[in-house]
Amino acid sequence: MAGNRFPRSVYHRGSEPDPRFSLANERTFLAWIRTALALLAGGLACAQFLPPLEIAHLREGIAITLLLLGGVVAVRAVDHWARTERAMRLGADLPRSRFPAVLALLVALGAVLLVAAVVVPAIA
Repeated sequence: MAGNRFPRSVYHRGSEPDPRFSLANERTFLAWIRTALALLAGGLACAQFLPPLEIAHLREGIAITLLLLGGVVAVRAVDHWARTERAMRLGADLPRSRFPAVLALLVALGAVLLVAAVVVPAIA
């Protein structure tokens, strides 16, 4: 029964799924929220504690990138949770997501760029 649960766009459609599936969806959502919080904490740590780097504004660029990425991950987590919950309630196929792969590629690209930022000045 939907009762007064929020958001209405999710809970007032279809039928109640097996609670195990809803709880698994919620655990996945919470894992993405932890990832978002880690990115936000990393961005704040870079801005506050990382000393100025040889490349102008690199520290600020890293901090801003991590903070923005943390915000995107949090918004994406809510969206994916709602779409998955709605699909389960309607008996539809679960939504596909390329976001984990895109996030992994962005993190890998960031790592390569940071290695280059450290190595290139050291060689020169």
